[in-house]
Amino acid sequence: MEFFGFTFGGKKAKTAVEQVIPSVIDPEMDDGTQAVSSSAGYYGYYVDMDGTVKDEVQAIRRYREVSLFPDVDIAIQDIVNEAIPYEDDSPLVELVSDRLETSDAIKEKINDEFKYILRLLKFNEKAPDLFKKWYVDGRLYHNVLVDKNPNNGIVEIRPIEATKIKKVRELIKDKTPEGVEIIKGVKEYYVYSQNGFVAQTNTATPQAATTAQGVKLTDDSVIFTPSGFVDMNTGAVLSYLSKALRAANQLRMLEDAVVIYRLSRAPERRIFYVDVGNLPKAKAEQYVKDIMNRYRNKLVYDAKTGEVRDDKKYMSMLEDFWMPRRDGGKGTEITTLPGGQNLGELTDIEYFQNKLYMALNIPVSRLQPEQGFSLGRSTEISRDEVKFQKFIGKIRRKFSELFYDLLKMQLLLKGIINDDDWEEIKELITFRFQKDNFFSELKNQDLMMARLQVAQMADMYIGKYFSVEQLRRNLFQMSDDEIEELDKQMDAEKEEHPEWYAQLAAFEQQQEMAQQQAEMGMQQQEMGAYQDQQNQQQQNQNQGA
Repeated sequence: MEFFGFTFGGKKAKTAVEQVIPSVIDPEMDDGTQAVSSSAGYYGYYVDMDGTVKDEVQAIRRYREVSLFPDVDIAIQDIVNEAIPYEDDSPLVELVSDRLETSDAIKEKINDEFKYILRLLKFNEKAPDLFKKWYVDGRLYHNVLVDKNPNNGIVEIRPIEATKIKKVRELIKDKTPEGVEIIKGVKEYYVYSQNGFVAQTNTATPQAATTAQGVKLTDDSVIFTPSGFVDMNTGAVLSYLSKALRAANQLRMLEDAVVIYRLSRAPERRIFYVDVGNLPKAKAEQYVKDIMNRYRNKLVYDAKTGEVRDDKKYMSMLEDFWMPRRDGGKGTEITTLPGGQNLGELTDIEYFQNKLYMALNIPVSRLQPEQGFSLGRSTEISRDEVKFQKFIGKIRRKFSELFYDLLKMQLLLKGIINDDDWEEIKELITFRFQKDNFFSELKNQDLMMARLQVAQMADMYIGKYFSVEQLRRNLFQMSDDEIEELDKQMDAEKEEHPEWYAQLAAFEQQQEMAQQQAEMGMQQQEMGAYQDQQNQQQQNQNQGA
């Protein structure tokens, strides 16, 4: 069976199997990959998509449906706006290669290829939509198209609908002489179905369903970016909306119940007690109906057509009540049935709104629009906002796997690096997103201000009780690499800008002289006070004599 797409190493590598250490334990699958076992024969295996994939497709559709709920959509917009902010003309995401120990030419090539990938993704225009789709569905699939000459790299990146593709991991098994089944190889690929993996019902036998058909795509030709949120019981990839499904459904049901209750209990209705005297039952009912039709005036507005029509023949629960009254009663009487008294009660709805926002990791304070945003000190920031900022940083890191995979493929195709170099490079490069969360900046400023104040007070004790290195490590929390890098920068600055350090030395000398003068002034004051005290004692002794 021929694979579609491309693989590194040419056609022979298309059927290559990744050799693993033989074991009876299946390899860990933390990305929702479906595992299948190969049988004997070339066509002796199949992938059963009717079970697992149909469940995932239904889950994705539920996520998309609940994302249209107004309260959930507001929460998603808050998350997207924090993760992908548009503050100014600076890039939305940048590659940071400062820790990469290689030549500047290689760093420049890596940065250029990353910018090229962002252009292929149209990231500056579609970043919010791309991030929202990844957040809601819990996964992203992209088909990578490569030129006939692989050295030209990636030429196009096409998004793939998440309900039409599935990653499959085929386990190559064998048996030991003792009959124990072990796993000795793994082959990964993707199965793509243009119509999606939803089984179509057979008209002849409605109970039966046909298995969805698909084609194989090589592992290299597809970039799979999961959410990193996996169900520990089933191994399926979940969306971050999965834990909010129940709260959203409860809130929606409660809102519908409140609307129905208000419509049925809001109006005041009248109760007509009609005196029918001694009329027989049939004639009494007819008499009441005649009076009812005489005074009924029911005009209904049709919202679809915009017309007003007469619906006198229909009786609704919002109309008046007509009750016959026999002879001996009080005669004809009209009373009023009051409407509901607690129609403005929204405590239950507010409770489930708070519960929904907590399920989505959104600060509950953002539900209250009357509370404005104030730029105060970091000590005034609520703990919920700090937790929200950490949550945004975590999901940004998960989303960055898309950039890592695409950048790796581009660098390998162009021959800038080899496969062995990438594992080391990946640990040293990061992606910096644009930030507008002011809370983290305030926290860092206050923390640095407190450290500088302590360092200023401890400066006079350096060389006596403390060392500079001790302050760097314990107070400023610097590592060995940071201290070494800082010393290099300071030495370089001394050579390039000696006037800076000359001014700093002069300033320190002035500060030292001022401190000495202050100490001398304090000593003189103490001596003067001591002399005044001695004079007073002598004067008191003379008076006593």
